Parts: sequence; structure tokens; C-alpha cells
Amino acid sequence: MPTLIPPEHYVREALGALRPLDAVATPLQAAHGLVLAEDVTAALPVPPWTNSAMDGYALRAEDAAGATNQAPVVLPVAGDVPAGTAPAPLAPGTAMRIMTGAMLPEGADAVVRVEDTDQAPGPRPLPQRVAIHAAPSTCLNVRRAGEGCAVGDPVMEAGTLLGATAISALASVGRAEVLARPRPRVAVVSTGAELVDAGQGLAPGTIPDSNSLLLAGLIRECGAAFAGARRSADTAEALAAVLAEAAEDADLVVTSGGVSAGAFDPLTMLAESAGGPAAARGSTLNAAPTGGDGPGARVRISFAKVAMQPGKPQGHGAIRARDGRDVPLLCLPGNPVSVLVSFTLVVAPALAILAGHREAAGIGATGSRASYARAATAWKGPVGRRQYVPVRVVDAPSPLPEPLPPAPESAGPAQSALSAQPATAAPSALPWVEPTHRLGSGSHLVSSLSSAEALAVVDEETAGARPGDVVGLIPLPSPAHT
Repeated sequence: MPTLIPPEHYVREALGALRPLDAVATPLQAAHGLVLAEDVTAALPVPPWTNSAMDGYALRAEDAAGATNQAPVVLPVAGDVPAGTAPAPLAPGTAMRIMTGAMLPEGADAVVRVEDTDQAPGPRPLPQRVAIHAAPSTCLNVRRAGEGCAVGDPVMEAGTLLGATAISALASVGRAEVLARPRPRVAVVSTGAELVDAGQGLAPGTIPDSNSLLLAGLIRECGAAFAGARRSADTAEALAAVLAEAAEDADLVVTSGGVSAGAFDPLTMLAESAGGPAAARGSTLNAAPTGGDGPGARVRISFAKVAMQPGKPQGHGAIRARDGRDVPLLCLPGNPVSVLVSFTLVVAPALAILAGHREAAGIGATGSRASYARAATAWKGPVGRRQYVPVRVVDAPSPLPEPLPPAPESAGPAQSALSAQPATAAPSALPWVEPTHRLGSGSHLVSSLSSAEALAVVDEETAGARPGDVVGLIPLPSPAHT
């Protein structure tokens, strides 16, 4: 009987050799969603010059001292200062009409907003004089050059995820490009002679290839670049050729299917052709070494039986590309729910590592243990394997199950919208979830996956969940937030 290894042990083994991709100089326009690979200091002060924070009139504060609504100070208007121009110096005893963000004229030290004058706001002819109705103080409504940051000030650390605000900040300090980790390019290979294109008529024994589309979408939802899908027949020779082709333009190759102990599973046949003993299929981690003259001479694969349900058979390795790179290979089971679970536990952390994210193994095999939910219904699970069940959020059952087990004391505020309150707030404060299909975590139940919002995690010591039980929660990515 093969030994089952804990999911987190397998994830560490499969991803242990992965490193972030080499950083490349990237224009800011193309950097959104990437991870910064350098510390950035300001090349420009922010703001780059002293400017007005209001539409109004630039003047010397002393020239309008004592101005009130009942006794305004009237000053001649020397000109306009629109944004984007370099104004002439301000003569003492005068004012200039100025726009928000426009450069403050030399000699001015305050801006009186238009609402505190006798002038109406909006596009109007330049007045000859302006009555000031409120005495200004020095620096009123003035943004001083460099008050945000000075040249050389630290702005951003390596490892920062470049969202819209980060890119805006980089532009403001004078950067046009930065060193960033590129998006990992991920190629997908589906194995199985039974697979046909979606929408194609089905001959007896064939099924639509839903896994390629599932993986392509998940890859994009993780912020990686989809490098295309290929399909392989159930022979070692065909699979070796497809894997070699997929590796040429990819940083990671992900396969679905062919990792079990079936008589026609192509990955195990490929491992045997490269020197891996057939008898080793069921052991914990079995390397199929490269070398020799077989079709798998450029492929290295290790297999594992993992204590998880679904997704027990797993594999990982590398493909030697023609340019000498060893392209990582992750081999997932073929059933669609197993693909979703395996992607979440293994592939998503791999993409995070390659992309250079600080919390690279973030979720991993155990899930974010700061997120929890309660089972709204009962479901069965296998003792000895950790169960990952696609679930959706539902209303609390009525009446509530009694007694409710306490929520874990270690749980802090939940890290997703699925669990918006601290787990310790009240016994019923956690969200309630139910499986998306009445059969629970069956690995073939692809038609119900569209309603899945998360994976519920049930420990291996437990035979499923009872109504009210606390379960772990791994949120699934949402297309609306990618």
C-alpha cells in the first residue's frame, strides 16, 4: 500500500526548487500587476515645483493683511497663471489669477481661493482688480516643492505589487520604467485520447476538453500569461514531443491527466521510457531520471500519492528546453474538480514564486487559516485524507444547529469577503457554506463548479462535516478582481 504524504509536504517538495523569474526593464505602461524587483528612490521632488492648491489669486500675504468681508483689500490683477506655464514674477502689491496645480509666481507666498474674493468662479475674462474678503496667512493653499518627497527619498521597496496607485507614484517621482518580474508564461497540456474540442459532437467514449479552458482561465486569474494549450495522445512518444514543444516558450508547463496507475496513463509510460521503474508508481516520491534514448530523455518526473481528496495522484518535474533551461513541470490529475483543487494548492503558489510575490506560498496546501466558515449542511469525507470541497456561501440554517462548536481562537479577522468578521466574534458570526453539488467533492463534478466561491477544508482526521462544524476556507479567485 503506497504511503500518502501530507499536502503541505508535497507542495514544499514540488515547489522547493522554484525561484522568481529574472527581472527585466519594464515601461510603466506595461508594469501593472507585476512585482517590483528594485528599491526605488525619487528622481524628482514631489511636487516638482511650488504650486497652488486652489483656484484663486496668488499674492503676498502681507499685501492682504487685515482683509475681512466687511473691509476687503483690493489689489490690481497683474495676469493669469494657467497650469503648465512658467509665470512672471509677482510685483509687490498685486495679485495674479491662478489655477489649481499651477506654478506659484516668484514673490507670491499665499493663494486666496476665488470663493473668498468678489470674483465668480469659472471661465471669465481676467478682472482688472480683485477684492480680497479674508486675510491670508503665509503658505495658505500652497503646496511647497518637495513636501511630498525630495530627490533621493525612498519611495518603494522591491517586492511591491505594482497596482494603479504604485505606478502613479513611480511616474510622479520621475520613473518611466522599472525593473520588474515578468508574468510567468504557462503552457497547458491535456492528455487523453478521449478529449475533443468543446462543442464538437461526441463519439462514444469521448468527452469535451474542459480542463484546458479551466486551466487557461485560472492562469489568467492569477495574473500569469497563458502560453497556449496543447493536447497529447496516450503514448509516451506523443507526450514527450508535446511537452518539449510546450516548454520552448513557457516558464511553467502544467499537465492534466495521466498521473494515475492506469494501463494507458501517458505520464507514467513516459517516466518508464526514461528509466523510471513501473513498480515505483505507487511510492511516495519517485524520480524518473532523464537520460538514455527513450522519448522522455528530456523530461524528469516525480510522482506522489498525496493525502488529499480530490487530487491524490500528483507529479512534478522539469523539461529540458532547447535553450538549456529546465522548465518546471506540474502534473495534475485529469478530473476537473481535482484540477481546480490541485491548481489552488500547487500551481497558484508556484506562479506566486515565479512572479516574485513576497508571500509566495501564501495559501499553500493548508489554506489561509485566518479564514473559516461553518458547514450549513452535512457532507461525507475520507478519513486519512484532507478534503477540499467546492462550496458557496448560503444563508444560515434555521434553526441553527445546537450546540455550535466554538470558532478557533487563533483566527483573526478573515482575509476575504467570504469571512468578513473575526472568527471569535460570536458562534454564528462566520459565513455559512454548502457544497456546490450534493455529491460533495467528487472529482468529476465539473458542471457545478461555476457557483463555487471557495474551497472548504476538512482535516484528514474527520469523516466529513456536520451542520455547524467549523471548516477552513480558501477563497477562489474572482474574474471581476483580476
